[in-house]
Amino acid sequence: MSEYNITAANAIYTITVPGLLNAPFTLKNFSADRAFETEARELAEESMSIDGFLNVGWVPNPVSQTVSLQPSSDEADIFDTIIAAQDQVRNIYRLGATIQLPAIGKKYTLTRGYLRSAVQIPSAGRVLEARPFEIRWERVVAASI
Repeated sequence: MSEYNITAANAIYTITVPGLLNAPFTLKNFSADRAFETEARELAEESMSIDGFLNVGWVPNPVSQTVSLQPSSDEADIFDTIIAAQDQVRNIYRLGATIQLPAIGKKYTLTRGYLRSAVQIPSAGRVLEARPFEIRWERVVAASI
């Protein structure tokens, strides 16, 4: 592994859906421009006192992540299965995931997530466009691999 290697091409993203799918599935056929991205997480809450003191405290917040899959991705069909199942039972299924990034020697464990939103029909232009799926995670833990 080169110390200057930052490729995303060898990323491995595996999701579990306990109670719905019997086996984990590995996402494939990502959007070339943006495979997945995570929004910044607020780590603190602050309040300024009337006499000029900055007070701050740690607060828990979820992690929002968007996964973008090509419209021809088989895994997009799996997300459609999750959506249909949730609509049928009128409840949500919790998700778990791991993301391995060999280029930088990192593994991320994502816990107690849920599928928050999805574009159910790909946008059509010159070609069909990638479909974004938003997942909100309770916790993300990084480790070396």
